Amino acid sequence: QVTLVESGGGLVQPGGSLRLSCAASLSIGSFNVMGWYRQAPGKQRELVATLASGGSTNYADSVKGRFTISRDNAKNTVYLQMNSLKPEDTAVYYCNAKRWGIEDYWGQGTQVTVSS
Repeated sequence: QVTLVESGGGLVQPGGSLRLSCAASLSIGSFNVMGWYRQAPGKQRELVATLASGGSTNYADSVKGRFTISRDNAKNTVYLQMNSLKPEDTAVYYCNAKRWGIEDYWGQGTQVTVSS
């Protein structure tokens, strides 16, 4: 059983920063791709950032230059550092892990609210 547990969400003012964490129940090296997605009220879930096992990253245009995805293999944890946050970044953020092209795991989500 694979579980992903997100943490680090909360309320932050525009221009502020947050770091999200995603702790996996097993070695994150076993996954081909790990990533962060978000879903705002009334909108579809969208990709924020991904990190492949080989180290390559991919970001949504809306977060490039502001967000950084990284990992700590020893802690089986993936992070999303979010800087210069905007109100439009408000959403529930979900951690995702993919393996072997057929397995797809999701965390329960963590709320990020950017508001003054």
